[in-house]
Amino acid sequence: MKTTLFLSLFSAIILLFSSCKDDKPEDVIDNGSVDCSSMTIDASTNVKGYSILEKLPGIWNGPVYSPTPLGSYPEWIVDFRPISASQVSAKNELDLVNDIFMSFFIAKHNCEYKMAFRNGGGFAGQTRNSYQLIDSVGQAPGISFYRFADPVAGKSRVYTDVTFKQDSLIMHVYTNQYNTLSTAVTHMIWRAKLQDQSSAQDAIALFSYPQKELTRDFTTTFDGATEAIYYSAAQDPYPESQQPYLGNSTINITVSNPPVVDPSKKIMISITTQPLFPGSVFSINNMKYRSRYVFVDAAASTSFNFNYMHPGTYYVNAIYDSNGDYNFTSGDYMNSSFDVPLTLGALGSASANVNINFQIP
Repeated sequence: MKTTLFLSLFSAIILLFSSCKDDKPEDVIDNGSVDCSSMTIDASTNVKGYSILEKLPGIWNGPVYSPTPLGSYPEWIVDFRPISASQVSAKNELDLVNDIFMSFFIAKHNCEYKMAFRNGGGFAGQTRNSYQLIDSVGQAPGISFYRFADPVAGKSRVYTDVTFKQDSLIMHVYTNQYNTLSTAVTHMIWRAKLQDQSSAQDAIALFSYPQKELTRDFTTTFDGATEAIYYSAAQDPYPESQQPYLGNSTINITVSNPPVVDPSKKIMISITTQPLFPGSVFSINNMKYRSRYVFVDAAASTSFNFNYMHPGTYYVNAIYDSNGDYNFTSGDYMNSSFDVPLTLGALGSASANVNINFQIP
């Protein structure tokens, strides 16, 4: 029985990768002499990599391995939801200076409609956003593979492999470390499991997602460029400020207990799509509904803005992390009014006030 299962899986993997190209991105080929201005897109149009849009929505959680200065993490939570009929996105923050915004959408480039991957944000105070276009697609029973690569510099500069298998996702990003290497090497590997899809259902219904609609026309966007990576919003061809549907939420924190706040400590703000304390009793199972979270320096009062946030209903909790274990544990302090509600509308603003005043027994 084990031998049969192994051979079936092995055959699926061989089929998957034999259907993928492992060469330079097709986008590097110049079709500039072809007039693509009359191209249109509809339900019958072939959009390369289109099936990834169906697989992404949901809350995903898993460990990150990274040899970069930011290091590895035991878990990274990403809440992918549609923000239009043909685009899905997620925003995450680690702290005040490190964040990431990812989105996948339909683009037009080199006389083709294809999936694009926007990946970037703030890293140690520096902004960096990269654009990669679908290069290879592989489908086999129970497993799907998508490769995105820099449309100008190709895989030698940066590329990303995204693999789905049942309820798991593996995202493997490669870079050549600012052109200091001849080939791209591992930048990070994220191995995630699907936690919840219910939070994405309202947006899926609203947009009748997914649909074959053009999000961005990149026909001439990268002309004259040496790579599709941008280090300022002014240069970015699709900056966060132009992303549709998303809103902003401000969380105001007051610490009234402990009476003396140690500024070397951290406060964790956690936003979930379902209550963590239904009936005022902590539910560890509802940790799977975490959507956004951030660690900020402890102070008697502070606030944090979660921008480019999916509209919806949320619940906010905050912890003064006394023992520095980055978790809800005995001796820490949190809000006694559990699950402070927050409702955000499309392109709107919302706020919640949270008072940390209760020591966890």
